[in-house]
Amino acid sequence: MDEIQKKQIAILGSTGSIGTQALEVIDEHANLFEVYALTANNRVDKLIEQARKFLPDVVVIANESKYLYLKEALQDLPIKVYAGADAIAQIVTAEPINIVLTAMVGYAGLLPTMEAIKARKIIALANKETLVVAGELINQLAQEYNVPILPVDSEHSAIFQCLSGEYNNPIEKIILTASGGPFRTFKFEELGGVTKAQALNHPNWEMGAKITIDSASMMNKGFEVIEAKWLFGVKPEQIEVQVHPQSIVHSMVQFEDGSVKAQLGAPDMRTPIQYAFSYPNRIKSSVERIDFKKFNTLTFEEPDTKRFRNLMLAYQAMNIGGNAPCILNAANEIVVAAFLQDRVGFLEMSDLIEKTLSEITFIARPTYDDYVETNRQAREFTEQLLTKR
Repeated sequence: MDEIQKKQIAILGSTGSIGTQALEVIDEHANLFEVYALTANNRVDKLIEQARKFLPDVVVIANESKYLYLKEALQDLPIKVYAGADAIAQIVTAEPINIVLTAMVGYAGLLPTMEAIKARKIIALANKETLVVAGELINQLAQEYNVPILPVDSEHSAIFQCLSGEYNNPIEKIILTASGGPFRTFKFEELGGVTKAQALNHPNWEMGAKITIDSASMMNKGFEVIEAKWLFGVKPEQIEVQVHPQSIVHSMVQFEDGSVKAQLGAPDMRTPIQYAFSYPNRIKSSVERIDFKKFNTLTFEEPDTKRFRNLMLAYQAMNIGGNAPCILNAANEIVVAAFLQDRVGFLEMSDLIEKTLSEITFIARPTYDDYVETNRQAREFTEQLLTKR
């Protein structure tokens, strides 16, 4: 394929789990995809390694204190080097970029995603917090600028694939599958004493620390429920969660005639990443194929929202609407960071999130500035709760 026809891709969060796997996809299909920009938050040595291999036009490090180190390490290469959150939000507007993969962690992904939409870039969305925090705003922008948002989360990619060719057929129900995480069989009293090391040991998926803790607490699934509402235009009562420990069925869609379509595959994030990059085409992949002789039993069970309250809190925030999911996300980011620092217990995280949800001022129709202020207030309030304990 001619060089000019390659899709130019910007990867926001290239040193994380999704970013590194996206680069594996690009490496495997170097005739189809090319890296235009790489960005990272802190992991400057990993970013340097990636830049030297993939030779992007631009790299950005969010942590400005690491700018000189990065610039010096790449000075022998024709790569433009920038630093700071503003630079990340600006670089996504570069004219050659076709696809922006938003693989940053947390609230930080919101502004760059908005800027990329305004620049009419295809969004490969791996940063679920963007739609959790400001789903209505993002949808409005995507419609205004006629920009597709292609889901990269394995569950939402599965639903997206199940809906292919079904867009005129109303959805009766979306069924999001969840692995159940490392504590699926733990009793409530056991959860109080679980450690950071236990929580980071996910049974099926390789993910970054923050999303792994979210998976263990089922907040990740709660976020995915909110994300599904905005991606697929369904009501909260149309979204069901089923715990599926094998992680082979990635999600399902039930239609009005009672038919259910499911997407199955090995638990490998390269599949949904590649599908977002190549859509609407499917291209050959080296990912492991399912051996049904090994997976001859697929099980499903109801999630326990008494043991895993975060899933219930996410449904509550979604039903409240407005800035409530933004509060939920901000509080969660603070308590997960605290848990990773051994400052708070596993079950206590839900207590602090619930308290923050009840105390921060509700705004029914928030603007972008309202989201920014809500995020600030919720973070500060949760941090105060942590220090008062």
